[in-house]
Parts: sequence; structure tokens; C-alpha cells
Amino acid sequence: MPDAAAEPGTAAARNAAEEKSAFAHPAVDPDGTAAYGDHPDQVIDFYAPRAAAGPGDAAPVVVLLHGGSWRAPYDRRHVSPFAGFLAGRGFAVASVEYRRGRAGEGTGAGGGGADAVPDGGGEGGPVAGRWPETLDDVAAALDALPGLVRPHLPGADPRRTVLTGHSAGGHLALWAAARHLLPADAPWRTDRPAPLRGVVALAPIADFEVADKLDVCGGAARQFLGGDGLFTERRPYADPALLLPTGIATTLVQGRADVDVPQAVAEAYADAAAKAGEVVGVTLLEDVGHFPLIDPAADACAVVAEEIAQLAW
Repeated sequence: MPDAAAEPGTAAARNAAEEKSAFAHPAVDPDGTAAYGDHPDQVIDFYAPRAAAGPGDAAPVVVLLHGGSWRAPYDRRHVSPFAGFLAGRGFAVASVEYRRGRAGEGTGAGGGGADAVPDGGGEGGPVAGRWPETLDDVAAALDALPGLVRPHLPGADPRRTVLTGHSAGGHLALWAAARHLLPADAPWRTDRPAPLRGVVALAPIADFEVADKLDVCGGAARQFLGGDGLFTERRPYADPALLLPTGIATTLVQGRADVDVPQAVAEAYADAAAKAGEVVGVTLLEDVGHFPLIDPAADACAVVAEEIAQLAW
């Protein structure tokens, strides 16, 4: 019998169609690539602006962190069409790669969900993230970026940098903007806020407690922190909802029809920010799921570009 969940008109069918559209675009090659470390995954792809984004000669810089539930099968290539789309809107784009969980590593326990990997995330399958390497890499990439922008994006203005990321990459974007709030013993802590114009997080895994309760990405948040025994201990070092207020302008873009990272996760982060005395913008898109936010063929992608432009300028 056919799977009722996949029948036309269901949320699962909508999600499958949106995912197919987002991944149907051919990869867009960058204009240049630079290493920020010795590991093969410690690289940044650079896309030069194809048009003028706003007033002035220098383009804003968009730092892009891809999703994929921190699991190895998805790398930065799947967001290269989105990076190319942003470059076509006049932004200079730096798409960051980072180390992710590999098959048999960590505490695999269940797969599927947002950015589900083809072979699942169960025992022996790709797990979510590598602790502490995933965060090591994001911190190192952001620290190295100012020195890499000038030679690789000579027409860009690093003083107008906006950090964005999708799904698990949205988590990393929010985390990277909050490094000055990390516990004092955190190796990634900085002594001042990052020099950003803002953060635009797209369907982010922004609150680990809520994401864990909803089993987002097949328990990826718990896997990312090392499993049951380490989840509570490591949350203060990794959960954006515990790292507030950042003092950095932040907008979340969320599809109301997202079944992978539900709206409740973004709302929990916004509520936590409000309790900390900070206003976080939340742009909710009707009849939009998880993947249109990075799909150049979708209207939602244009909304994302406008949100970035509002902060960049």
C-alpha cells in the first residue's frame, strides 16, 4: 500500500517536493577557495558580487553556514546555488565548510528529520557533529575571515558583514555571534562581540531543549553534544538559547509549514531573548517549509535576501 504520509496534499508530500526543488539546482562553483586550517574541511568558498546590492561601491559580506544536521553527507556544495543567488543580489559571499559527524562516530541514535541523511543517523550511520571540532572550525573560520576577505573578495566591505545559516547552520550562526557570552572556560570565548551588522538565521536549531523534545533531526542536538551523559553539561557551551542577550541585531526567518525544524524552536529562542531583554525579529512565512529558504527558485529565498539587505545596509 502507498504511504499515506507521502500522498499529495500532506505535509510530508509538500516537504518532499520542496526538498527536491532545493536540491535540483546544479552546484555553483566559487570564484575562489581558501583554507583556514590544515584539515580538508577547513575551507571557505568565496563568491564575488554579480551586481550592486545598494549604495556605495563596496559590497556587504554574507558569511554562510550550511545545514545538514551537522552530519557528514551534506557539505557546503548543497548551498552553493543559494550562495550564487546571493552573489547575484550584489552580496560578497563566504561559504564556510566545517567538520561534521562521520559514520560510526559519536553516539548515533536515530536519523531522519531536518536535512535527513540518505542512510539515516542510527547506529553506524552519520551522527550529528564532532565535538569539539565542529565548533573549533566555526570559531577558527570566523577569526580567519577578515584576513581572507581582502585578497579573495577585493570589492567587499568587511565592516558590513552579516552572518547567516540554514537549519544546523542557523544554529552555528547564532552561536558564533554569541561567543563573547560563552562560559569563561570555553576555548571559543571572545572578549567582545563579533563585529557584525547582524545575523539572519534560517529555520535555525536555535533552542536545544525544545529541539530535543521535538526530536528535531532525529535527535541531532543530543548527538551533537555527545549523548545523554553530556547533553546537560555541554548545553551552556553550545545552545544559543542560553547565550543571550548578544547585543547583535538578529532576525529569524521561519516557514510556518516547516516539519523538519518546527516554528516552536524559533519561537523558543525569541522568547528566551525577550526574557534576557533583547528583541529578536521573527519573520514567519505562510505555506513555506524547511527548504525554500535556500532554494533560488522559491519566493522565500528572495525574502531571505531582503532580510539580509536590511541588516547589511
